[in-house]
Amino acid sequence: MANSALHVARTGLDAQNTRMRVIANNLANVNTTGFKRDRATFETLAYQAVTAPGAASSAETKYAVGLSLGSGVQMTGTARIDTQGSFTTTSNALDLAIEGDGYFQVTMPGGRTGFTRAGDFSRSSDGTLVTSAGLPVLPAIQIPDGAQAISIGADGTVSATVEGTATELGRIEIARFANGAGLEAIGDNLLVETSASGAAQVGAPGSEGRGNLRSGALEASNVNVVEELVDMIETQRAYEVNSKMIAATDEMLQYVNQQL
Repeated sequence: MANSALHVARTGLDAQNTRMRVIANNLANVNTTGFKRDRATFETLAYQAVTAPGAASSAETKYAVGLSLGSGVQMTGTARIDTQGSFTTTSNALDLAIEGDGYFQVTMPGGRTGFTRAGDFSRSSDGTLVTSAGLPVLPAIQIPDGAQAISIGADGTVSATVEGTATELGRIEIARFANGAGLEAIGDNLLVETSASGAAQVGAPGSEGRGNLRSGALEASNVNVVEELVDMIETQRAYEVNSKMIAATDEMLQYVNQQL
């Protein structure tokens, strides 16, 4: 039926419109610390099997190929691409970047643990190491008043000079997951654990596949503007083609209505 083509083209418009939103979000976060770009994934909708392959075409023969009519496309999800972003040197001892796999842990309101790649930390009024939004880093690191020459090693060890004596303040641990792409993004540079990601495997940086920490640096977004612009043009063209399909099908229906 001709109106089936209208439905198929409409699903194409919906899918490409959603993909454009994903691309727009990537470009909007090109300067967001620790941001990982998303990729839209699609799948076909159900097929209508008119003739099955191998069905009898006569008493003695069978069809070599079948006749199946697709009903369109749908977007199944967004896959986060966890490639390493470039490093920007800040010379701020409390700025951290993970070189490799893993996520920083923070305590969100309500006590739930959140995970992030953004290591732009600072010291709160009571000396606690917190994110830019004021969320405490896990495990908690308390920097005493008068602490000088604060340093954070590649293994997460936080040290400072207090009253002329070098003192170890604690160690930052990072979490890794069996399926990091299964983490759920909730905004504010935060991800939360899901059944798809598996449980957090917490440990020292540099151990059991976890990345090392780089102090005085931040991880930039892994968005490549040129690639996103190419994807944007491709999406725009696909949207236009589906629009033309709707217009062509509408003309066919008009012709039928006028001639029959």
